Amino acid sequence: MTKKASFGAQGNRPQKGFTLIEVMLAMTIFALMSTVLYGAFSLGHSAVEKSQRSFEKNQKLRAVDELLGSYIRSAYPYRASPQGATILFAGEQSDLTFVSSFSLAMGGRGMAKVRLSWEGDEKRAGVLRLEEETPVRIPSEEGNEAHEGLSNGLVVREGVKEFRITYLDPQGDQEKWEERWDARERNTLPRAVRLHYLTEEGREVQWVFPVMMNLLAQRQ
Repeated sequence: MTKKASFGAQGNRPQKGFTLIEVMLAMTIFALMSTVLYGAFSLGHSAVEKSQRSFEKNQKLRAVDELLGSYIRSAYPYRASPQGATILFAGEQSDLTFVSSFSLAMGGRGMAKVRLSWEGDEKRAGVLRLEEETPVRIPSEEGNEAHEGLSNGLVVREGVKEFRITYLDPQGDQEKWEERWDARERNTLPRAVRLHYLTEEGREVQWVFPVMMNLLAQRQ
């Protein structure tokens, strides 16, 4: 009777495991999945950073809007003396000087001489600058120079292109914007002030601020 040979521990029994091809295929799939996940994470992170930068720019723009609006809306028909006939409000396309009843240096209250100016030209972008002087000291009617007060300045925005200021005429029923405003000639403040410019990215920005003293005077 023939005996069947038994398989020992060292026999030819099939071994369980992964082949080299299977291991390489798994590693390739893992690498591809890692690349896809990293790309998605990187894109998401970049989108978040871009959104954060855009949010910060918009917040700064709104803060500038509120600051300029507070000054211009509070423009006051200031005269050098009670008998003075000249109102201090001199506006050009790139420069505006006036007196405001809003003062940042004095916590929002008190008169301040304000100047808004653009330091650019048609060929290059420039800086939009805001200066405040307190207390208000201007040359007298006799032409004597007054002593300078406390002056503070800040850069409102850099890289400003094609900046211009226009002024709304309070006379007449139709809307008429002037390129300059000299209160010595008109003896009144404009109804509103409009600022227009382009950012470095080419974005168009336009602000229109009503002059409240003039609006109140027209309603009376």
